[in-house]
Amino acid sequence: MKKLLLVLAVAVALMLISGAVLVTGKQAEPIPSELETARWLQRGPFEVHAHEESFIDTSRPTNPNGEFEGAPQRQLDGKVWHPASSEGGPYPLVVYSHGFTSNRDGGAYIQEFLASHGYVVVAVNYPLTNMSAPGGPNVKDVVNQPGDVSFLIDTLLEQSATAGHTLEGMVDASRVGVTGISLGGLTSTLVAFHPEWGDDRVKASLSIAGPTALFTPEFFQHRDVPFLMLAGDIDALVPYPSNAAPVPEIVPGGELVTVANASHTGFAGPASALRYMDNPDALGCYMVLRNVEDGEADTWYDLLGTPEQGINYSYQNELCLMDPLPEAMNPLRQHMITLVTVLSFFESKFADDVVRKAEARRYLSDVLPGELAEVSFTSSVGRG
Repeated sequence: MKKLLLVLAVAVALMLISGAVLVTGKQAEPIPSELETARWLQRGPFEVHAHEESFIDTSRPTNPNGEFEGAPQRQLDGKVWHPASSEGGPYPLVVYSHGFTSNRDGGAYIQEFLASHGYVVVAVNYPLTNMSAPGGPNVKDVVNQPGDVSFLIDTLLEQSATAGHTLEGMVDASRVGVTGISLGGLTSTLVAFHPEWGDDRVKASLSIAGPTALFTPEFFQHRDVPFLMLAGDIDALVPYPSNAAPVPEIVPGGELVTVANASHTGFAGPASALRYMDNPDALGCYMVLRNVEDGEADTWYDLLGTPEQGINYSYQNELCLMDPLPEAMNPLRQHMITLVTVLSFFESKFADDVVRKAEARRYLSDVLPGELAEVSFTSSVGRG
């Protein structure tokens, strides 16, 4: 299996050489302009600015990792996307978390899109789970990432309150959301619901293909936070039946948007270059498996907490067991669905206008699955 994945990785690398073809070839089926989805997919009215910043948390260390000796602080090299002006603000804040072996730019298409609709969005490279982590990516450091998210919220709220800062007056402390892909989805779930690491300032959490099989229903009783799972039904890395499908049953008020024939890797921005593959999860599995030691995924659940807190110690690793991989949808189409889902979810919670909130809710639960045959919506209250 690993040899096959290596061959696939080499093949993709060779395709990347022909960049011009990748830019223009195999485009996704367009959304018909008469559909409401086409309007939700349009870029927002705000001019977007972005700046890079290293956020240094001196209160917590970075653990040793392989040959890396560790550090007395956690350095979060980040980027902030935001409207060009505070006029119209303060704006909701969304913290984006990247997946394992990815980085802060893996969801840049989401960050920039949200900012164009009046959001401040921050994403960072987490110290030990990003693709260039010293000592190699270490999945276990996800337990420290909810603390990183809280630190980022602290920092951006402080910057918003600081006269003369780029973000002065831009961040609304009452409207804070979290989202992320894969391990970033897990991070967003932990910071929303964990009894010890949860942050009460988080008012909405959206997990994109993130694991939930690690949790029992008790885990989601600790906090009352609106939660949406966006997932593909042929996900090879975080299998749909045991992770996404149960969300409406185990999360009070939990909602699920399912995309038929969507891969796990296809949600990430760089997957746009993988649209020539039958299934981008072939490369996604290769990237993850080469950075996860044999048996590692089965040995660290206790780091998340106790069974009494809702951690499922009996969960058996299902990573990349799907064989053969079915043909997946074009990642560019998957990105379109991701954008409208993310925007409508956060607008349904954070829009200033109650009419806009209601429109966003109606679109997410009724219009989107009605217009796009590959999308379905379910919730714990039986809608969809």
